[in-house]
Amino acid sequence: MAMQFYASPEQIMRDRSELARKGIARGRSAVVLSYEGGVLFVAENLSSALHKVSEIYDRIGFAAVGRYNEFENLRRAGVRMADLNGLSYDRRDVTGRALANAFAQTLGAIFTEQSKPFEVEICVAEVGATPDDDELYRLTYDGSVNDEPGRMAMGGQAEAITGVLKSEHRPDMSLGEAVQVAVRALGSVGGEGGAARTIAANQLEVAVLDRRRIGRTFRRITGAALTSLLDGGAGTGEEPAGGPQTPTVPTEEAHKPTTSAASADLERRDSDEAGS
Repeated sequence: MAMQFYASPEQIMRDRSELARKGIARGRSAVVLSYEGGVLFVAENLSSALHKVSEIYDRIGFAAVGRYNEFENLRRAGVRMADLNGLSYDRRDVTGRALANAFAQTLGAIFTEQSKPFEVEICVAEVGATPDDDELYRLTYDGSVNDEPGRMAMGGQAEAITGVLKSEHRPDMSLGEAVQVAVRALGSVGGEGGAARTIAANQLEVAVLDRRRIGRTFRRITGAALTSLLDGGAGTGEEPAGGPQTPTVPTEEAHKPTTSAASADLERRDSDEAGS
């Protein structure tokens, strides 16, 4: 009869932590920071089909590094939870803090109960009325939650990137300044011989939670708008890709969008099925 080797609980937890940390460090980094107009997400992403940055609800965004299939499952669960609570109660009852706590419980249970932990690191961000009101939550593979002070970096050499953000980030930055700081921080590591590197626009995934919008605040910045921001263009990229929107007077109905992140997922899935 074969005997099972004994390993102490402490050793098992250390091995799982080491596995998760190594998996996350192998991935490309992402940066989240507050600026004057909202919350900015910038991720180094070579794939146009897989998103590291996504919307969860009206004023809540999601960014992650690590294994895509693992953090995408978490994101979808978060979207379903947010839509269910918003429909059952009120859209204002859906908060970034509640979603961060739900993700933390899921990650903690997987870390302690499953043989392999999720190799992911997550940021849940909620945009407020001012930069001081923005909420950024970092969630790690073991379910730990940290409230970040307006800026954070995940994956790769996150500590070195965080050092650049700490020295250059200001809450009153414009969108153009915030994008340049984020890209400069991402490019400060990974170069040959420790030198800084240049990251092209097609290697970046950029999105914002725009605090001036009513209802759904998430939008992506791509193409010419992103290139102009990287080149130092003033004011470019502040408006959505479809052109400037006429300001509207907030009404009761304006706070109740007819679509959600979950419905966008369903539309994308239906189009994929139709094309296959």
